[in-house]
Amino acid sequence: MQSSWQVAGSTRVAAVIGHPIHHSISPVIHNAAFRALDLDWVFTAFEVAPGRGAAAVDGARDLGLAGLSVTMPHKADVVRALDRLSPTAETLGAVNTIVRNGTREFVGDNTDGAGFLDALRKDEGFEPAGRRCLVVGAGGAARAVVVALAEAGASEVIVANRTVERAEEAASLAPNLARSGSPEEADAADLVVNATPQGMAGDRTLPVPASSLGPGQLVVDLVYHPALTPLVEAARERGAAAANGLGMLIHQAAHAFRLWTGEDPPLEVMSAAALADLALRD
Repeated sequence: MQSSWQVAGSTRVAAVIGHPIHHSISPVIHNAAFRALDLDWVFTAFEVAPGRGAAAVDGARDLGLAGLSVTMPHKADVVRALDRLSPTAETLGAVNTIVRNGTREFVGDNTDGAGFLDALRKDEGFEPAGRRCLVVGAGGAARAVVVALAEAGASEVIVANRTVERAEEAASLAPNLARSGSPEEADAADLVVNATPQGMAGDRTLPVPASSLGPGQLVVDLVYHPALTPLVEAARERGAAAANGLGMLIHQAAHAFRLWTGEDPPLEVMSAAALADLALRD
């Protein structure tokens, strides 16, 4: 086996594709995990233009890449280039992890929901079973959260989105449990999840009214940079527990790591690497 800082012809290569991708901390997280377990793997990032996700997957197959992470805007586009999908990816119509099976087969999976639930349970000590949940947003991350909460036994999942039709489409993934609603319904929710970009890049607008937040709630903002988003700050000021999206990012990456390597991921190493990298960006 090669030492952990060398790359040779035998090194297995995995990568994340997205647009833009320069901000991704996935290479930092996965390379730290590979080094910790002394695996002859390396992880990098590829900028792939919108609409070229499927072509990138075909190229990765021909180049012999061992696995791919997929982020915006390619999660739906890559589906048509894959040989088969996991049941979760099939339900969502979106893929965030691609696993090589044998010499040519590429299998699409989606670890976002599992990563979100792990972050809730392991990091926040929150069990969603029997809880009323509000999810703001209707994109790929929101849809994964809606399905995960439903499968975890939430009593109700409310989806709020600026476009009602998209909210209803996301809610339809969990029939008889999820429904469309409004951000104002946060005041009666045990769990509030922001799955929109609000809070990034200096945006100070809140996805739900601050007055709807308070003690007894857990508020999760899937934005992880900045670490203290306006929503997390507002929730804590009003006595609610709050967390950003770094936990979900790490746990979904851990699931992907296990799928690629068959090894148990070193979560503490991955988390420490992510925090150290983000500290340098502040």
